[in-house]
Amino acid sequence: MTSKLSAFKKSLIIVISEFNEPIIENLLQGAQDSFVHYGGKNSDLIVYRVPGAFEIPGTIQKILKTHDPDAIVALGAIIRGETHHFDYVATESARGIAELSLNADIPIINGVITTDNVMQAKARSRLGGRNKGWDSIEAALQTISVYQKIFSDPK
Repeated sequence: MTSKLSAFKKSLIIVISEFNEPIIENLLQGAQDSFVHYGGKNSDLIVYRVPGAFEIPGTIQKILKTHDPDAIVALGAIIRGETHHFDYVATESARGIAELSLNADIPIINGVITTDNVMQAKARSRLGGRNKGWDSIEAALQTISVYQKIFSDPK
């Protein structure tokens, strides 16, 4: 499917958590590289930074009220620590993103990685090719096409 993907004249918004900075910067770079690879212009890609993954759903909700993008991509890195905080943040972030996605007329892609350790996060955010940021843009572009087909098919 990836050979048919196109970001040409597509407007995407990325909401990215600033927690775990080296990891998320690699995810963001992968997303930006993917968007341009598929014909998108940097000026059609808006990035909003939030403190952590827990703040991503609320920000997406505000974006849906004030912007008209073709898709929204959530990026972040939640790395397990020694407390239960990981479980709460990962669960509630994913639940919030999923709930918004079910109620939106545009794709909302969850590209927030959840890992047991930093080594796993680094592997999923490696620069120089595909990483979860790259893959999330591909998922957004593919889902935009699916939504367009659904909305244009006669009932």
